Amino acid sequence: MDAQTLHFLPLILLSLLHFSTSFTPTDNYLINCGSSANSTLYNRMFIGDSTSPGSGFLSSGRSISLTRPNPSPNSPILYRTARVFTSDSSYKFNIKKNGTHLVRFHFSPFVAQNFNLSSANFGVLVDGHLILSGYVTQEVVLKEYILKIESEVLEIVFRPIEDSGFGFVNGIEVFSAPRDFVLDEARLVSASGVQEYKNASSQVLETTHRINVGGSNLTPFNDTLWRTWIPDEQFLALKSAAKRVVTTHTPNYEPGGATPETAPYNVYMTAQQMNRDNNTMNSKFNISWDFPLGLSRSRYLVRLHFCDIVSTSLNQLYFDVYLNNYSAYKDVDLSSLTFHVLSSPIYIDFVVDSDESGVMRVSVGPSDLSNVARINAILNGVEIMKMVNFVAPHADAGSRKKNILVVVGPVVGGSVLLALVILMVLLLCKCKKKKPKPRAAESVGWTPLRAYGCSSNFRMSEGTTNASSGPNGYENLKIPFVDIQLATNNFDKSLIIGSGGFGMVYKGVLSDNTKVAVKRGVRGSRQGLPEFQSEITILSRIRHCHLVALVGYCEEQSEMILVYEYMEKGHLKNHLYGSKNPPMSWKQRLEICIGAARGLHYLHTGFAQGIIHRDIKSTNILLDENYVAKVADFGLSRSGPCLNETHVSTGVKGSFGYLDPEYFRRQQLTDKSDVYSFGVVLFEVLCARPAVDPLLAREQVNLGEWAVQWQKQCMLDQIIDPHLVGQIKPSSLKKFGDTAEKCLAEYGVDRPTMGDVLWNLEYALQLQESELPQEPHEDGNTNETELPGPRIVPHPSSTLIVGGDDGDAASDISTSKVFSQLLTNEGR
Repeated sequence: MDAQTLHFLPLILLSLLHFSTSFTPTDNYLINCGSSANSTLYNRMFIGDSTSPGSGFLSSGRSISLTRPNPSPNSPILYRTARVFTSDSSYKFNIKKNGTHLVRFHFSPFVAQNFNLSSANFGVLVDGHLILSGYVTQEVVLKEYILKIESEVLEIVFRPIEDSGFGFVNGIEVFSAPRDFVLDEARLVSASGVQEYKNASSQVLETTHRINVGGSNLTPFNDTLWRTWIPDEQFLALKSAAKRVVTTHTPNYEPGGATPETAPYNVYMTAQQMNRDNNTMNSKFNISWDFPLGLSRSRYLVRLHFCDIVSTSLNQLYFDVYLNNYSAYKDVDLSSLTFHVLSSPIYIDFVVDSDESGVMRVSVGPSDLSNVARINAILNGVEIMKMVNFVAPHADAGSRKKNILVVVGPVVGGSVLLALVILMVLLLCKCKKKKPKPRAAESVGWTPLRAYGCSSNFRMSEGTTNASSGPNGYENLKIPFVDIQLATNNFDKSLIIGSGGFGMVYKGVLSDNTKVAVKRGVRGSRQGLPEFQSEITILSRIRHCHLVALVGYCEEQSEMILVYEYMEKGHLKNHLYGSKNPPMSWKQRLEICIGAARGLHYLHTGFAQGIIHRDIKSTNILLDENYVAKVADFGLSRSGPCLNETHVSTGVKGSFGYLDPEYFRRQQLTDKSDVYSFGVVLFEVLCARPAVDPLLAREQVNLGEWAVQWQKQCMLDQIIDPHLVGQIKPSSLKKFGDTAEKCLAEYGVDRPTMGDVLWNLEYALQLQESELPQEPHEDGNTNETELPGPRIVPHPSSTLIVGGDDGDAASDISTSKVFSQLLTNEGR
């Protein structure tokens, strides 16, 4: 037995002891795919999946079982079979306890029965998230994902990408992670410095690297969560800068720090420290590791593990941490972070974007606080996890600087024009009233609503109207935090009905038995403050039967909570695809589109400047118990241009697939941007597919572009939802398709107004219910009296309530007045 083996023998023995007290997850599914027999891997039993869809875990789709011919005697039994999917197929797992879970896929391609699994081209969706797609060509591939599951059933879908394609998998693991395995808080590191990052636990994370720094390879035998940790030597940028250090003493786990499930004992009992053997001058240098990530830009959660096994007493070690050469944490003092307990393991989570190099550099080096005699820095472990579906910004600083130079040149040249502009600005500033001075914050973590207008952190130009917070404004909408706690059973996880960028949404019942939806922002975060204030500012002033009503809000104890009327049927998307809801009829879909159009038309025209929603999509159109549509989520909304303006210049916000390309290019927002987004929704309603589906052929990925091409060829009937085949009258489909196509015009000036859209949708409904002889010409040149169009009769529920000076006494405005232009053909 060599010296190195003797050196690590205590660690090996400790690993066996550690394994005997392994973590027991609440949910624990291990599936041997493509086999009816059970198999073991690292002493874990994998259950054979069912051979018939609808029973066991395999729930739907067409699949077959394959067996590897002539397997190697040493190959794991799990990799000797595979489940091959020739259509969309899924596994379903009952979740006993919501929260963070680990999901792993085992892939080992082979050739059998005319299937070469290396040529399988497919995607995998977990809980609705597309997490991977493409080919598996390596001999063995293990893909691990960490995600929060908030539903009772987890569905994993395998989707062949091409018509002749197929997918496969050899094994699946789904099991619960320990509590607080991924915390919300992390340190966001960038060129602009270090900021607080929230909602890390809500991200879908893909494990990219898991490194035992200074130690040996650790197999799942050595890890209570059955992970593999690999040595760090191959990643060291300069091997001579680092020196391995090992201890035989077990770590001192303390409350609030790392646990045996965070990382095995072995990780915290080895480390790399600065190699000062040949450093007689006590010069400072860093230890650096370079981890390959690939060339695609993305965002990563980087977890660094530390345990001070080099100091002989407390407060001897101070060092700095760098990520991608940015300062990530200065003057790390492990003694203070571990409650003054030596050799106590901790971890620190960072969030950092990858750069064009395709490499993540992690460095540790001595701090300025280091004692000259004790200059050192250590690292025990590294985990790098990619945030799935994160989209990196495309614009770079260089191009922005060039654009600035292009603009500045002509401006400087036109000195006379510049002088006139300055003079006008000065005159306007004199006319403006002075803003009231902001008061001190009344709660911790973010600035509350002001007595007049919004907080100092929220510009009024991003909102709509100045709602007073006095007794007749939004002040009377305040709900005590204790009442919201009672309504939601103290935010019981079983009452969660949705989630978004702002936070979780809970179903609740107020003391007066009113059903409500409670949207709770991330506590203490400033990230959602503009959305919070925008929703209150807008919804406290408007009422409309096709806009979701704000019941109240709460800003106590650093909370940002919005309370809405409860929408029994959820959002529109769930009734079109991706759920078990029965398909809706064409008439139902038309009525929903008409309702949403009414709500949007009121937003655009109900005020002097109007309100632009900025995030119209199928998930922001909610349905009540009678399937009445209501537009929701006004967090990105803002006031429209003034009467003497054509647009509002603002940063681009919205949802991918629904975003107005003209707004994206020019950053000039108009109400026609909402019209474009609504056009995408119209095709979504007709075709029952997502606005963007990256698993489809290139020409089909973007629904709006694809559907318009079919519409222009007068073949829209070829791509409609199969459930609608034979339901839609050709004239109704033509009017609907023409309307959606016009909404998606490249330039806003060529798009109809929401009033026009509403008129045409009403007309499409009438064409569907009773075939009219002929519809009016669109060019406006034909005598309308000869070809009369249908008279739009006000919907009996289309009463508008606009908040007046008295919040309790809102004024009713009948639909016939507000929509008077719709009674004639000129309104289109």
